[in-house]
Amino acid sequence: MRHQDDGSVTAELKAQFKILGFFISVFWSLEILDQFIFQAVVPGGLDRFGIRPHSLIGLRGILFAPFLHGGWGHLIANTIPFLILGWFVMFQATRDFWMVTFTTIAVAGLGTWLFGMPGEVHIGASSLIYGYLGFLLLRGYFERNIPSIIISILVFSLYGGVVWGVFPSQSGISWQGHLFGFIGGVLAARSISKSRRAV
Repeated sequence: MRHQDDGSVTAELKAQFKILGFFISVFWSLEILDQFIFQAVVPGGLDRFGIRPHSLIGLRGILFAPFLHGGWGHLIANTIPFLILGWFVMFQATRDFWMVTFTTIAVAGLGTWLFGMPGEVHIGASSLIYGYLGFLLLRGYFERNIPSIIISILVFSLYGGVVWGVFPSQSGISWQGHLFGFIGGVLAARSISKSRRAV
């Protein structure tokens, strides 16, 4: 975090926790509504707003899919890594979070829509998680400063094993979302590092 005095650091941390808390509250609120209301009255519930590859109406899922989950297990599995990796993304500058998030949503969404199998529906915050992972792992390489390198090493030690999720593994797992989310995060890391060098 690029601040010197204790007051500004505290304010920055509060802002970061508010941002992460907002996203988590949206994830959980939508799943609660889906489980207890929408699935009972609408076929497919809210999940039908996910990404549907090669379908024009499925393009709307690019915006909605990261906020939807296929049940409590799916939601719980995504909540903790989203919080941890999301905060690491913010560590040096809170604004980085928005750049990485928007880039990941766009790249993961379009990549999944283009390369996913017709008839599938892709949902879940794991595309964002893989975007944050790609950003954090490659940021040290692109920026080549001590804080970025340390964070890259730390994140690799904690989550390096999940990188294999970018490859096809098991049915029901959107490896396309993982792969293109990761690519989106790498592109964001490269873009942010270039903009900082240009200043």
